[in-house]
Amino acid sequence: MLPKNIIRQISQFAGVRDAAKYVPRRALLYVPASNQKMLDKVPLMRADSVVLELEDGVALTAKAEARVQAAAALDKLPYHTLACQELGLRVNSVSSGLLEDDIIAVSKAEKLPHAFMIPKVDSPEDLVTIYNIFREHYGDERITNTNTRLVIWIESARALLDMPRILSSTLNLHKQAGFFKLDAVVFGSDDFCADIGATRSSHGTETLFARQKFVTCCKAFQLQAIDSVYIDIKDLDGLRRQSAEGRQWGFTGKQVIHPSQVSIVQEQFLPPKERIEWAQELVHAYSEHESLGKGAFQFRGQMIDRPLLLQALNIIQLVERVQN
Repeated sequence: MLPKNIIRQISQFAGVRDAAKYVPRRALLYVPASNQKMLDKVPLMRADSVVLELEDGVALTAKAEARVQAAAALDKLPYHTLACQELGLRVNSVSSGLLEDDIIAVSKAEKLPHAFMIPKVDSPEDLVTIYNIFREHYGDERITNTNTRLVIWIESARALLDMPRILSSTLNLHKQAGFFKLDAVVFGSDDFCADIGATRSSHGTETLFARQKFVTCCKAFQLQAIDSVYIDIKDLDGLRRQSAEGRQWGFTGKQVIHPSQVSIVQEQFLPPKERIEWAQELVHAYSEHESLGKGAFQFRGQMIDRPLLLQALNIIQLVERVQN
């Protein structure tokens, strides 16, 4: 827990915010939409991002039922009282041939999720298909007149190598056509390892290069980077180690596959006290500087640009939302 004086001070910066609210995604927890008992527990799930799952977590024979239950859940769940920060919906990929069936079904729901989540985006061409399917079944107004975000998965060697072009194309699709704004990118390690023929291990050395390249690309476009799943749900010490490593590398969150992993991951991805104090002081100094109408801005001997200021704002909003 943060000291009370820090929590009180954070509220001072309510007037110095980026236009788009920061959505914490320290832990991203999947809930198979084919399992009604688990869907009923969603309101009390405390993972930052709870994802109604239509893809890998749902058997092919259960896809139709999962679509109907996901659509019903979108309209039934009490969005304003959910314990999570975000309710997401992960559909199937373009390459699966199941995406349009998913969208036909869930577009019947009156409500949209906080975020649509698209796996296995391998190329900018995939994005054209995704956009066309959404536009056909949701219509332009429902797509553009919403705060719903977009989260995509990078899960192949091809996608990793083409990642800058994929991210740029997705962001441009929002700017030029009003499609959902890309807010975060997720690294799908299992499919990536299968694609390159690597064997998964608890230490994750087989994905070291891929994870570092992935997080670098995300941060180049000022996007959240969500790390891979830790596959051994009984090894909580290993989970804690890999979560701390991911945060040190620049990841903003991590996928989890079991509720027992949530609290450990979210604790590790909460910024340390000294980082929070840095953010507070930077934003406070910038606010004073801006009120005086001065030009170039320095803080602790460093020239401050927009990305650094946004980092500080995101830290403040993350802590504030988590504490609330």
